[in-house]
Amino acid sequence: MIRILIADDHTLMRDGLKQILSTAGDMIVIGEASNGFQVLSSVRSEQCDLLLLDMTMPGRSGVELIKQIKAEKPKLPILVLSMHKEGEYAVRTIRAGAAGYLCKDSASQQLLSAIRAVSSGGRFISPEVAADLAFGLILGDERPLHASLSEREFQIFRRIAAGSSINDIARRLNLSAKTVSTYKTRVMQKMQMTSVAELIRYGLKHGLVDDSSIP
Repeated sequence: MIRILIADDHTLMRDGLKQILSTAGDMIVIGEASNGFQVLSSVRSEQCDLLLLDMTMPGRSGVELIKQIKAEKPKLPILVLSMHKEGEYAVRTIRAGAAGYLCKDSASQQLLSAIRAVSSGGRFISPEVAADLAFGLILGDERPLHASLSEREFQIFRRIAAGSSINDIARRLNLSAKTVSTYKTRVMQKMQMTSVAELIRYGLKHGLVDDSSIP
């Protein structure tokens, strides 16, 4: 029996996942979490075989949360659920320690297959994301500009593209405004842009700005 911990900040999403998992005879949900703090607490206290993790939740989430979990529970397989089909997101989560990456609009059977693959020590990436990664390899030098950003630069870029101010970003990420400004300068240089308006247009064009749940 695969013991699963579900982490998602939306109750309807968690309920839907539990309903899907209940149809499998080899899986059981042993806990739920709706934010980064609860995820860490549950991972430390519950004996689970797999963490089904939403990419964006209140508090610590995304790549930073994955890294912390893997530092404490290196053998715990993590299957990331995300609304993003772009390959760059999958690459960043896999590098952080996730064993799989699945888009939220995937079919139920695909979710069950991914859980079985990841819990048994394998890896899994959504076909849509795999296709994006394959095209990226074929195109070679035509990789998107944001692919050159570090994890922190990418995080700050997304917040800038979402319209957040330097002070707001500093407060949310517990950094000084000066540090955020330095990261902003690096982002602008790496992405060869000269204005925030360009960053915003780029973020919208590439689907990197979704909603207020940016990690």
